[in-house]
Amino acid sequence: MEGQVPGAMGSSGSLALRFGQTCFSCASLLLMCLDVEFYSYTTFCFLVTVMGLVIPWSLVLVLADAYSVFVKSLDLQRRNLLMIIIGDLVLSFLSLAAACSTASVADLLLDVGKSFCPEKLCSRYQLSAAMAFLSWFLSFSSSLFNLWLLPAL
Repeated sequence: MEGQVPGAMGSSGSLALRFGQTCFSCASLLLMCLDVEFYSYTTFCFLVTVMGLVIPWSLVLVLADAYSVFVKSLDLQRRNLLMIIIGDLVLSFLSLAAACSTASVADLLLDVGKSFCPEKLCSRYQLSAAMAFLSWFLSFSSSLFNLWLLPAL
């Protein structure tokens, strides 16, 4: 489509952003859930819950973008795009909060000593937080691209 914002809904850039967001969210959830001990800390449970919300949201939007890019371009209505922007913003800020809290608690547990969290386990929690940060970045970027497109509709 001509005159389209590069990362806005329905473009190949949006498909790449959504696919990356889905991959990083899945990686974050997988790294956190490889060990059962994450239930001991509320922030780790918060990250699992948020990633559990982000993954289906991202998958649905990946499917919509893939359909729009490969099959037939979807007509975006202002109301639908506004719902996508609001959903992206809410989930991106939740992802940021979960990633920040997880990273800080994992770092604190590493500083306290091995009795609270073995080094291998805490490094896995830190890696999970890093994946959540990357997911947040892609989600927030996507919402900004869509926000840029909104006045044109």
